[in-house]
This record gives sequence, C-alpha cells and structure tokens, in this order.
Amino acid sequence: MAEAPEMQEQFPVQAGIQSRINSSRMLGCATLHPTYHTARLLLCVGLLWVFAAHAVTLPQSAPVPGGVAVVPLAVPANPHAPVARYNGKRVMVVENHQQWFAIVGLPLGADLGAHHLDVTGADNKKLRVAFTVTDKQYETQHIAIQDRRKVNPLAQDMKRIEKETARINAAFARWSDTLADDLSFTLPVNGEFSSPFGLRRFYNEQPRNPHSGLDIAAATGTPIHAPASGVVIDTGNFFFNGNTVLVDHGQGLVTMYCHMDRIDVKKGQTIKRGDAIGAVGATGRVTGAHLHWSVSLNNARVDPTLFVNSP
Repeated sequence: MAEAPEMQEQFPVQAGIQSRINSSRMLGCATLHPTYHTARLLLCVGLLWVFAAHAVTLPQSAPVPGGVAVVPLAVPANPHAPVARYNGKRVMVVENHQQWFAIVGLPLGADLGAHHLDVTGADNKKLRVAFTVTDKQYETQHIAIQDRRKVNPLAQDMKRIEKETARINAAFARWSDTLADDLSFTLPVNGEFSSPFGLRRFYNEQPRNPHSGLDIAAATGTPIHAPASGVVIDTGNFFFNGNTVLVDHGQGLVTMYCHMDRIDVKKGQTIKRGDAIGAVGATGRVTGAHLHWSVSLNNARVDPTLFVNSP
C-alpha cells in the first residue's frame, strides 16, 4: 500500500511544536553559545519539556476485552517519547501534563488477568510495565438477513471477501509516528446507537464474529463527518461492509466507516476534524440505513465510545 503523504504541515499538534520552538527562541535557548555553561542547555531542555506539555486528552480507560488500557509509564521526564510494545506490537504513547502514557487497544479475545508492556525510554533503559485486564460481558444479538448469500457466501464471493479482508487488515495494521489530532472524538453522525460495540452476533441463527464497531442509525444521505483529523488510507465497495472509508489518525489509531451511500474522499487525502467524508447508506450486509463505525488501536478493534466525550 502506498505511503500516506507528509502530514507535518496539516496537523495542529505539529503546529504546536513549531510554536514551542518559537517560545524557546524567546527564552534564548535557540542561540546558545558554545562557551555557555552546560546548565544553560539543561535549563532550555527542561523549558522545552514544559512547553511540550500540551496535554493530549486521554480516552476513557477501560482495561477489558474490547477496551482501552491507559497505562502511565514510570520513565524520567524527557521531551522524547518512550517506545512501548504490547505483545510485540508498537502502541501509542502520548504526553499528558508531563507524564507519558501508553494507550493500549485490547482485542475482544484478550485473556483476563496480568498483562505487560515492554518499554524503552529515551535513555535506552528498558522496563516492563504491568497492567490487569478485567472481565466484561457483552450482550447477544440475533439478526435476520433476507439475502442468504450475505450469511453463507458462494465460492466466488469468498475469493472477493479474502482480498477485501487483506486490504482492511493492512489498513488496521498501519503505523505512522505522527498523532494527527486530539484523542477526544466527535461523533461522525448524530443518531441512535442501534447496535453497541461487542455484541455476540447470530445471523439467521448462525453464530458469527462479535460486533467490532458501533452502529449509528440515521437516514440515507445523512452527512458523515470525520471525528478527528487524519489521512484517508483506503476506500472501496466491500462485500459485507458496502461502501467503506478507512482513516489513519496516527500511532496505530485507525477508524473505519461502512455501509455508506456515497464516498466523498479519496485515498491519500488529508482531512480535518469535521470534514464531510460521505453519507449514511444501506450498502453491504445491512437491514437498514446506518453507519457502522469502527475504531482500531494497535490493530485491535475497540469500543468507539471510549474516545467520545472523554473526561
């Protein structure tokens, strides 16, 4: 898949970095003379750390299967972010009030009990940070689908589905270092939450994978708006998902919008929070018009509501 275009001039977080550089110049940090005492340099680094404390809003912490674990990292104060991995995968790390946090997506199939992160600090020191995953029970939903082919696809359908699944999985596995926006999302469309995240689903009484997104009921043609800034990494018409858009928000955070009536963006396009990306529809496997909204974090589908109206 082609790399997304450079994001540095598009996102407010990056703009904030430039303003902090300007602030450091006003403090004299950008004009250090080689003969100045080392303490002056250390003071400037500390001041930059203070200016860097822009306090990214954290999502709600829910360390359950299908949830998000917000894990504080006990690393020395440093303007350079540590690197954290969960089960070998890179995870998001953000700063909030001069404290680094790992924001970890937990798959619906996550085991209960003790888990850990492998963390490498800016000083290259390594540590293991423990956290606990607790239980959550999700409700069951039974859905009747008139088009039986959408429940039991034909052989030729399966070939298409396999190719589309590979595309979607590649999008969810994407990593980019730059966080495009704050982690407090706006809803992509206003409407009733018709099917919550995590439901154990049965189609025509046949068990299928749990519901990996949030369904929001709305009339066909209702505009869908980006809940945060990012880059469109794929679009298309898929067998189950219908017209679909996938957006990369940075650091393993990817959102997906399905069953759309139309798509108003293109692959590679940079979008800002609030931009229209398409309209609600009833394409793919549906019983009526709605938006299926998925949030993926370090390639784990998590409850989108944890990013909405965060405290």
